[in-house]
Amino acid sequence: MPKVFIIIINFNGWSDTKECLESLGQVDYDNFEVILLDNASKGDYRLPTTDYRFKIQTIYNKENLGFAGANNQGIKLALENKADYVLLLNNDTTVDSDFLSKLVEEAENDESAGIVGPLISFYDDRNKIWSAGGKITNHSTRGELIAYQEIDEGEYQVAEQVDYISGTCLLIKVEVIKKIGLISEDYFLYYEDTDWCVRADKAGWRCLLVPQSKIYHKASKSTQEFSYPYIYYHSRNGLMFSERFGNKFVVLLLSVWIFLKQILKLAVGYKRNWARPVLRGVWDFWVGKKGKIEGYN
Repeated sequence: MPKVFIIIINFNGWSDTKECLESLGQVDYDNFEVILLDNASKGDYRLPTTDYRFKIQTIYNKENLGFAGANNQGIKLALENKADYVLLLNNDTTVDSDFLSKLVEEAENDESAGIVGPLISFYDDRNKIWSAGGKITNHSTRGELIAYQEIDEGEYQVAEQVDYISGTCLLIKVEVIKKIGLISEDYFLYYEDTDWCVRADKAGWRCLLVPQSKIYHKASKSTQEFSYPYIYYHSRNGLMFSERFGNKFVVLLLSVWIFLKQILKLAVGYKRNWARPVLRGVWDFWVGKKGKIEGYN
């Protein structure tokens, strides 16, 4: 069995993290360890890690390093410990017992597969799909989840190539990491997984959805969906990603159009709470600001 290191980030969500770890305790794949990182959660506490059958290494950060920064910490530790695979796993997920064995089996049997991921359903409605992989649309200006909120009618049965795998659950071969490098910390949160997958594709590896592997996602627990940071990071990072991999002139025109639309919304009083973080995101894209947004944890 190849050695897998599972990286989980906790940010003010110990109850979710605990449930995720408990589900990993039922996994039928034995050769894995967990690297658990706390991203400067509020309160003075330590994560109890003594009641699990698998080994857990913990890291406590003094500041929030974001999805990219904290995962890179874990990846470096996994590489030092001679991992064969690294699995990124959101703390607000639970997993089927065979999810990991199915992912490793597909990756081992397909030399061209550099990154693989499961079929992800909603935690509260397991018949509804959250992601069947991702696709890049509109001249490489947008990452979009495949089959988002569709009812699972069994149409996903065999492994198939997709543009990207969501960082919610992403298994990557160590040889790919050594070739393309770590996750870009320019994004801080959102689109870094898409960036990583595109870089793997350009280096000659495929990204595959493995629908026999299944997990369940509570969705956007760390930032709260449609909060100011959520909207800001999606706005800025989508443009940043597009500039790197798409048509720069198209991206410039698109950013101007987005900016002007938000000005109009503010002028007429429509969706002002949405327009403000979008404006800031576009502006920060123009001035080249990367990483963490100021004023938010």
